[in-house]
Amino acid sequence: MSQAATALQQVLHHDIPLTREMGLQVLDWQAGTLRLQLPLEANVNHKHTMFGGSLYCAAVLAGWGWLHLRLREAGIEDGHIVIQQGQIDYPLPVTTAAVACCEAPIEADWQRFLTMYQRRGRARLTLHTTVSNLGSEAPAVRFTGQYVLHR
Repeated sequence: MSQAATALQQVLHHDIPLTREMGLQVLDWQAGTLRLQLPLEANVNHKHTMFGGSLYCAAVLAGWGWLHLRLREAGIEDGHIVIQQGQIDYPLPVTTAAVACCEAPIEADWQRFLTMYQRRGRARLTLHTTVSNLGSEAPAVRFTGQYVLHR
């Protein structure tokens, strides 16, 4: 695990204690993509699949973590990240550990976000996360979140 990934896991476990109870692990931060993992055992529901609330949390946290890491890379450490809005779909059950993946938005959106934050001290960015069963490429969850950064 990279130094940035290790640092993010420490931030999440310290600042959001629920992430420790969920067993959340930061798998990696590479090429603008963040991957998190949740074990099934700590997040199982009555149907022996992963609880929808845990999947929602993983999706939100993947976007939050992506933005946290990308801002650090850009030298921005004076803002607070919050989720403003989220839309989620659950096309498949998660029956194993879950892997949440958030990839970079298009560069023009990222640059517009940075410019707005520098000008106004507040900006919004839409990020997309998928959550899959461990070892599968098929999305079990699709999440779109609007994140706000403010001073």
